[in-house]
Amino acid sequence: MSALPTSAVIGVIGAGAMGAGIAQVAAQAGHSVILHDNQPGAAKAGIDNIRRQLEKRVAKGKMIQGDVDNIIARLQPADAIDALADSHLVIEAIVENLEIKRQVFAQLEALCSPDTLLASNTSSLSITSIAANLERPERMAGLHFFNPAPVMKLVEVVSGLATTTDVAETLYDTAVAWGKVAVHASSTPGFIVNRVARPFYAEGLRLLQEGASDAATIDALLRQAGGFRMGPFELMDLIGHDVNYAVTRSVFDAYYGDTRFEPSLVQQALVEAGRLGRKSGKGFFDYAESAAKPQPTFAEPANMELPALVVQGANSTLAPLLERAQEAGLNVVYRESLQQDGSPRLYLGDLVLAISDGRCAAERAVNEGLDALVLFDLCLDYRNASAIALAASHTVSPEARQLATAFFQHMGMDVAWLTDTPGLVVLRTVAMLANEAADAVLQGVCSAQDGDLAMQAGVNYPRGPLAWADSLGLPFVHRTLTHLQQSYGEERYRSSFLLRRNALSEESFHE
Repeated sequence: MSALPTSAVIGVIGAGAMGAGIAQVAAQAGHSVILHDNQPGAAKAGIDNIRRQLEKRVAKGKMIQGDVDNIIARLQPADAIDALADSHLVIEAIVENLEIKRQVFAQLEALCSPDTLLASNTSSLSITSIAANLERPERMAGLHFFNPAPVMKLVEVVSGLATTTDVAETLYDTAVAWGKVAVHASSTPGFIVNRVARPFYAEGLRLLQEGASDAATIDALLRQAGGFRMGPFELMDLIGHDVNYAVTRSVFDAYYGDTRFEPSLVQQALVEAGRLGRKSGKGFFDYAESAAKPQPTFAEPANMELPALVVQGANSTLAPLLERAQEAGLNVVYRESLQQDGSPRLYLGDLVLAISDGRCAAERAVNEGLDALVLFDLCLDYRNASAIALAASHTVSPEARQLATAFFQHMGMDVAWLTDTPGLVVLRTVAMLANEAADAVLQGVCSAQDGDLAMQAGVNYPRGPLAWADSLGLPFVHRTLTHLQQSYGEERYRSSFLLRRNALSEESFHE
């Protein structure tokens, strides 16, 4: 199939932020667009707002006035739904209420041509359920844009149980023709992004609840070590806790209480207190003009002479860190022997440093017979990361802590000491994101390629979770999840069967 031609008329229902944004995208792509809202004057107001936003771009030299005039000329407001009768595609972007959406699509089916494609921008409701009462449910699908639609690249093309392949492919090709990054998804709770992203918030909330560190430090680590554009707490404050908590509750309920999606009591308390984030002036952080910007808790400078760094069993993950250490002037000595599980160790005198594997430092020190163990977190790029999380076994002396601090600071990294917690911050977050993405692939929600693409284009992740897992080695990711599950004794951390199978068979997700 191919994209709808620009001669095809596009109908959009709902002139709020999402509906108007979608209308703008279609008009910019060259289509005539009819924007309908049942509130008198709302559609015209939506188009007027589009004009204002585009003229701001003209003022900044990013557009010319002629292009703005052409786009606005292609937008037609309509207070009556009958104006959509000749549309080739109608996209609904109204309130997230199943019955109201069903009523709207029943009206459209009676009004429009049998060949008209019908799409919902719903982010949480089942496409199968919305289309269930239609005479021709096969022509309906989800076309889930992300806010703001003119800016965000991703569109999830969501197939319900009855949606035909031709309809899904036409919508996919049309979204691409509109300049979007399109992915296919099946109609399951959360589709791709809102499902796979749950651990990003959930693990941050869990770490905060357990006192592993404070919100500002966890945010900083996921930015500076993990490469994420925002940390979970600042992002939840931006989204709004009422919205974010509601999505988590929706996915949790839709999966019959699967503990992997369990909502947080910490976030519930914020919602109950009306501390919804930026829009209310306070969430995890205070947004009053007089409020001080929260700062992460990093270790004070530890100026001390460093012994040679002895490396036992280097691997590709840690190679950039070791190169960085050498470039910083440290004496790095390599040993050939490996641990039984193949995991590398670094030695600074009697102090052992090792990358986390999902166990807490105390447990690992006991299991491996070590006198003093400091675990360090995963980084997206050890060569350029500007911060790192550490945790120590109970046997590590204050002097040994200082030594570990000095080692990473010598390479220009801020050091955040966490309480001894399994998986630290970046590793457990990435492992859980990859695990959820693997389950989405296993259950036919999306392909591995579309799962990764959706998370990068939809929520700006630095890498697709499955590609990241491939680069770390699936046996390591599976072992991390197994250790997390053993540490907590919870099904929440169970490894996806697909991830486990690929780890055992040494198959990657992107072969």
